[in-house]
Parts: sequence; structure tokens; C-alpha cells
Amino acid sequence: MLDPGHNGGNASHPAEINRLVPAGRGKSKPCNTTGTATNGGYSEHEFTWDLALRVRDLLTQRGVQVILTRPDDKGVGPCVDRRAAIGNESGADAVVSLHADGSTAAGAHGFHIAYSAPPLNEAQGEPALRLARSVRDDMVKAGLATSTYIGSQGLSARDDLGGLNLSTRPAVLVECGNMRDATEAALLASAAGKQRYAEAIANGVLGYLG
Repeated sequence: MLDPGHNGGNASHPAEINRLVPAGRGKSKPCNTTGTATNGGYSEHEFTWDLALRVRDLLTQRGVQVILTRPDDKGVGPCVDRRAAIGNESGADAVVSLHADGSTAAGAHGFHIAYSAPPLNEAQGEPALRLARSVRDDMVKAGLATSTYIGSQGLSARDDLGGLNLSTRPAVLVECGNMRDATEAALLASAAGKQRYAEAIANGVLGYLG
């Protein structure tokens, strides 16, 4: 399952996306957010939707059945708990949530892959770690730099991401890069850059699926 972060209609429906939903570990979080954007105005929700279609097409060509958590980039949500439920109900062998970051810290750039830790079920343990490492390794092979500001060696253990906490399938969240870094923003916004990310992520998923 591919989970393109955010959605194009979120900004115009604040009440809906700000309502609290279960986020795992006994906590609640807003249903969803609007996401970030480059300084030039290219939005994260546009990026993740385009990227998801590219990854989907690459995986489908290799015989992998792919489902998406949203049908287009015009709607609202789904909420983070519903996104997790879609993966759980589908029995997906792997769940990959696609995002880009918006850090304003000086020099902050590079990708990182989040996973739920400490694990709340078996799938969040070694299976999720293997998926995270496989995607990380293929992104590095593609010449993409690991994050300079979050996690270690491109991996980030998180206990606060509802979509990961609520998953009963091996799940990771890929922050492809920092949209507020000028150099990285140019890569994230370009067709060639998105295809580069897509090929790396697809290869990582294929490597995990074996």
C-alpha cells in the first residue's frame, strides 16, 4: 500500500482535518494536516500524489498489486487512523507512506525513513525495520543523501506517528527530503527528481518483498 501524505482539499476544510482521532499509544492527534511546501509554492500534497503514481506504476510493471489511500489530490484526508486501517484491512505486505519535510533549520536536508518504535506488534518490529533498511539502502544507491538533522543513517525511530503506531502491517514513512532547502526543493519539484525518488523507493520495496 502506498500512502501519499496529506491531500489537496485539506486546507479548505480545517474543522475536518483538525478534529482529533486515535494515534496509538493512548494518544490522539489531528485527523490530518495541510503539509508543507517549497518556498516557490510547490505543495507537499502535490509532490506525494505525483510520487505515489510513479511508484505505483513501477511496482505494477513488476507484478506487484498496489493500493492507494486516496484516489486523487482533490479530496480531504483520509485521517491518519483511517489510512492505517486501509493498510490493515487490505493485508498489505508492505505499507509505505510518502512525505517531504519542511524544516527551516540552516543546512537541513536529506531523506529519512521513520518506523514505529518501540514496536506495538510483531509487524512493527523486524519486518518494519527490514522494509525501512531496504528502502533506505536503495535511496542511498540512487545518490540521495540521508538526513543531516533527523535520525541516524537515514532511519528515524518514532513513537508519535499515528499511521505507523496503528499499523498491523510492516509500515514505514519516507520523508523524501526538505522542501525548504533550495537545492533539494528543486530536485523534489522536477519530473526527473520525482522519477529518481520513485525508482529508488520502488526498488527498495521490491527488495523487501523478495
